[in-house]
Parts: sequence; structure tokens; C-alpha cells
Amino acid sequence: MNRVRTPIEVRYQETDQMGVVYHANYLVWFEIGRTKFIEHLGLSYAEMEKSNVVSPVIDLNISYKKPIRYGEDAHVETWLIEYDGIRTVYGYEVIDENGDTAVTGSSKHVIVNKETFRPLSLRRSFPDWHQAYLKQLEGE
Repeated sequence: MNRVRTPIEVRYQETDQMGVVYHANYLVWFEIGRTKFIEHLGLSYAEMEKSNVVSPVIDLNISYKKPIRYGEDAHVETWLIEYDGIRTVYGYEVIDENGDTAVTGSSKHVIVNKETFRPLSLRRSFPDWHQAYLKQLEGE
């Protein structure tokens, strides 16, 4: 399983009154990591969207281990957990500046027609994505 590591700048506006990153902001960091993971594979969400296709989240899991605070360095590691030609599950681990796991999670996605929201097969609609994901699952 290949992980892509993405640095995260902990910005002041992402924190609460305690100086701790507000819990919902980790979901934004997951999206940043997922986008970088996809780019690392040579793929592009923007190109997919030009075909009138979007990739909504259909399930999300997150587990908070320890807080990250304003001024700290962090990064998110992203990888592919599962892919069946239709559904894709990404894994995430947010790691603090000391190398400790702060947050873990996963998100499940499908692709749909943007206008009708009818599900599409990633395998048939975007064969290059399909092949790249299969390679990731094989550890290439």
C-alpha cells in the first residue's frame, strides 16, 4: 500500500478558543490529502469534473487520538484501502510534528453524473483511474 504524505499548515482560523484544531477541519485535511494522492497517481479531479462527473462522499469515519494546536507542523498520509470498480475507500492518518498519530479516518466515494446524480462505474467511465487504483491495491 503506497501512502502519499502531504504537509499541512495549521492555520489560526482552523482552531477553537483553546488553540486546538476544530474537529471538522480534519475533514478538509482529508480532502487535501486525497487530492494530492490522486495527483500523485497522475490523475485529476478537475479533469473528471470537465466530463460532468463528481465524486461524493457516501461514508466517512474519523477517530481523534490527540489534538493538534496552532503553530504545530502536521501532515496527512493518504492511501487506497479498497476499490471494487464502483466504490473507492481512502485511508487517512494525520500525524503531528513529533510523529504521533493525531487522527485516523476513511472516506468512501462513488462517481455520479453531476446533473442526475446517477451512479457511474469508475471502471468503465475512467479506465485510467481504474488501472491506477488496481496498481495501488497491488502495492505498485
